[in-house]
Amino acid sequence: MRFLFIVMLGLRRRWQGTRLRVGVYASLLASSVSFLACSGNRASATTEQAVLKEAVPVAVSTVIQKTVPIEVRAIGNVEAYSTVSVKALVSGELIKVYFKEGQEVRKGDLLFQIDPRPFEAELRRAEGNLAKDTAQAKQAEANLARDMAQAKNAEMQARRYADLFKEGVVAREIFDQIRTNSDALDATIQADKASLEYSSAAIRSDKAAIENAKLQLGYCTIRSPMDGRTGNLIVHQGNIVKANDSPPLVIINQIQPMYATFSVPEQYLSEIKKHMAAGKLAVAATPPKEETNAVQGVLTFIDNTVDNTTGTIRLKGTFANREKHLWPGQFVNVVLTLSTQPNTVVVPSRAVQTGQTGQYVFVVKPDLTVESRPVVIGTSLSSEVVIERGLKPGETVVIDGQLRLTPGAKVEVKKSLEGTQERRS
Repeated sequence: MRFLFIVMLGLRRRWQGTRLRVGVYASLLASSVSFLACSGNRASATTEQAVLKEAVPVAVSTVIQKTVPIEVRAIGNVEAYSTVSVKALVSGELIKVYFKEGQEVRKGDLLFQIDPRPFEAELRRAEGNLAKDTAQAKQAEANLARDMAQAKNAEMQARRYADLFKEGVVAREIFDQIRTNSDALDATIQADKASLEYSSAAIRSDKAAIENAKLQLGYCTIRSPMDGRTGNLIVHQGNIVKANDSPPLVIINQIQPMYATFSVPEQYLSEIKKHMAAGKLAVAATPPKEETNAVQGVLTFIDNTVDNTTGTIRLKGTFANREKHLWPGQFVNVVLTLSTQPNTVVVPSRAVQTGQTGQYVFVVKPDLTVESRPVVIGTSLSSEVVIERGLKPGETVVIDGQLRLTPGAKVEVKKSLEGTQERRS
């Protein structure tokens, strides 16, 4: 029993020592964790302060005041100034084509040749008929002259025999024979005149036939009726063509000058008419993806009615198209300039942001911090926007880098940010 008591006493002491060591270790571990937590909080606070003090790189621009145009924008369609469908006016074999598809031609240039031999033969036949009828007319003139001379002599004889018959010198039978002969010659003269008139009519008909034959022969040679550009060649050499047949041989479009047709809402009609009465209105047409190649023209046509289905009015501008940037059938961006508005506050379009409360810009203060300022925008230009209220000329606005900005943030102005250049006014 004593031995058992000693063993129990030893085990109790070992257990007490173990608890003491565990407590010490737990206390040390808690102190370490507390120390690390405090150190982490201080580091996090320091990082946040560093972030708040870090300047955000931005690109800026100066608010300027200038004269801006009052414009109406629309989508237009380019039309050829004139379009001609070239058709054959006579039937025959197409023996020659003198141009290539897509070639530019001048007025009077030779395009096609139709076999002229049948028409040359017809011309020679008409000329032969004219020669024959001319000879017959000359014969009729000669016969008329002869018969008129004979009739004159017969008339004189009839008058003499009439006097002799009254005096009883000649018998009635002889007098009647002389008078009948004179009357017969008068009838012959009338027949000669009719024959001569017939021959003259035949000559006129022959001359008309000759003119028609020459005209038909001339149609065998087809020339360009205007300056323009040829399209797809529909009928090729060796084919038989028919007069006025469809499709045409080729279509020619005049591309200098050119038209651009576009429609604008009818509420602009009164303004357009007012400004057009004061002078020509400038129109610019820009082909897609060619913003630097705007073609300048003038407004030349206002349709005589408003489209009831769309509420728009159709307009047409005329463009010299010297550089041939416009092409028939092409869609273009059209800008019609009505007038100009002086002393207008303008900023780059990239400066304007849209938030939950509307549109705003970041204004850079003298201390290089930013202010979020609401603005009211007006007309949009190509890369700028008119500010009707909210900004003054000379203020500086951010045009790139707004995603990292908040009101009161500090900024660092960069001349170039991701390829964006600072606008210099």
